[in-house]
Order: sequence, then structure tokens, then C-alpha cells
Amino acid sequence: MDLIRFEHINVSCKDIEATKKFYQTLFPDWYVRAEGVFEGRRWMHLGNNQFYLALNDESNQERVHTPYESIGINHVGFVIKDGEAMKKLLDAENIEYYTMTAPETKHRIYVNDPDGNEMELVEYNSEYALK
Repeated sequence: MDLIRFEHINVSCKDIEATKKFYQTLFPDWYVRAEGVFEGRRWMHLGNNQFYLALNDESNQERVHTPYESIGINHVGFVIKDGEAMKKLLDAENIEYYTMTAPETKHRIYVNDPDGNEMELVEYNSEYALK
């Protein structure tokens, strides 16, 4: 039972359209792969040909997980090509972010989506073997 690939992350959203806009700002090549309604709630698969976010409209719900303070996923990492270009995009779109450093990375950019889910955008150093 070998893993073939990591396919998707399922995320509940307060405003599915705002979440879609946010991720399409970060990743302009992402598109709606599928969408519909299940048990009265809208859902959408937003991503590319390899990976997607399964977005669920939960406009009546409130966030209960506090990253780094309770059990659960703290952030999701995405490898990007150009950290400088991403920071310029985030600045132009007035999206708040912070950065950290690590020996194997050129850029580590942390940003929260509209529902407070943290994403790490990583550009690895070209000589890092596992990039």
C-alpha cells in the first residue's frame, strides 16, 4: 500500500467565495475542479491538476481550533518558485504575512487565509537536495 501522492486538504470556510479569491490570489493557476451542494451546503474543489483544497461552506460555524495552542494542524506548507515575487504580491494585495529563516530555505513566508488557517510558502535553496 504505497502512497501515490498527497491529493487534498478539506477546509471549512466562513465565506467560500472569499477563501476562493484568497487562494487564487496566491496561486493564480488554481481553478475550480468541481463544485456542488451536499446536504444543503456548498462545496468546491479548488486547485490544480495535482492538488486541491476541498472547501466547505460553513457560514454558520465558528472557528474552535487555535493553531499552536491546541491539538490539530498548525499550518500547511506549499513549495513556491519565487519568494520575493510572492512577498511583492502579498504586499500589493495588502495580505499580512511574517517570515522566518531556516538553513535549507531561501524564503519561509507565513500567511493566514480568511478563516485563520495558516499557510507556509517555502522557496528552498537551489542546492537543497529535497527541494
